[in-house]
Amino acid sequence: MSGARLEFQNPIEDAISKLKFSPESNNLLIASWDSYLRLYNVESSSLILQLYSRAALLDCCFENESTSYTSGSDGFIQRYDFNAGTVDRIGGHDDIATSVLYSLDKGEVISTGLDKKIKFWDTRLGQSLVLSTDAGAPVRCITVNGNNLVVCVQASMLIYDLRSLDRPFQSYESQVEVPIRCLTSVPFSTAGYAVGSVDGQVALDFPNTACSSEMKYTFRCHPKSMKGRLHGACINAIEFTPGGSGTFVTGDNEGYVISWNAKSRRRLFELPKYSNSVASLAFNHTGELLAVASSHTYQEANEKEEPPQVFIHKF
Repeated sequence: MSGARLEFQNPIEDAISKLKFSPESNNLLIASWDSYLRLYNVESSSLILQLYSRAALLDCCFENESTSYTSGSDGFIQRYDFNAGTVDRIGGHDDIATSVLYSLDKGEVISTGLDKKIKFWDTRLGQSLVLSTDAGAPVRCITVNGNNLVVCVQASMLIYDLRSLDRPFQSYESQVEVPIRCLTSVPFSTAGYAVGSVDGQVALDFPNTACSSEMKYTFRCHPKSMKGRLHGACINAIEFTPGGSGTFVTGDNEGYVISWNAKSRRRLFELPKYSNSVASLAFNHTGELLAVASSHTYQEANEKEEPPQVFIHKF
């Protein structure tokens, strides 16, 4: 699988936190700790737009081709209008805002924070907070699959129905028994999701389905022996290809990107090891391009702090 480095006109000065491809084009959104949100055309390796925020950007998402959102270390959720080149705040949390996503079905922005809150914003009404619900503990990551909002709290999973958000309709411990680092939806099942843990485990689960016990499973990406104990690098990112093939990739803190198939439960291939941690992964809308962020993540004391880079692979 061929790959090329994305050439930066303006170097990224700090760690990359998130990559996201736009819904319909090959424009790539890059959120980073240097407080800039960048939009790149990966076909021409050219910078389309660069907008500044006063805090480290920890997550980002698209609403459409011209609008995106970020969550920041200052707690604020911000909206970016690429046509106008403007940034405005839609609201915030009382602590670090850890994640943000846009629900196309509801037409709302969903954000979470270390203040234990899950907040829902209807940006069509301006700065309108629709609902704020308490998750009971700091929230690290979320994903939406159909009408299900899956919320990760330490090693526990809370599942909300987006049509009735007063309380989670299901709450249980994940298959992994250590803190979860990343979470994503499984595209071939409206009830499925996958998580990656800090010790290298990946778990796929399909709650509330007839074949849940048959389909769910857990595995380690890169088990290693350290002082006689099993060790695995933190899984920072899991991304599925669009559609129903079941193919997905994992990226870890030791610089490995590995492709797997969820249906056959097989490892497909491994990319050459990156010199830095793999901080984020993203597929374009056709699944033909994979973006890889090679960047430190501030998780380990001995991490290499080399200049962040983004690589584009033809998948």
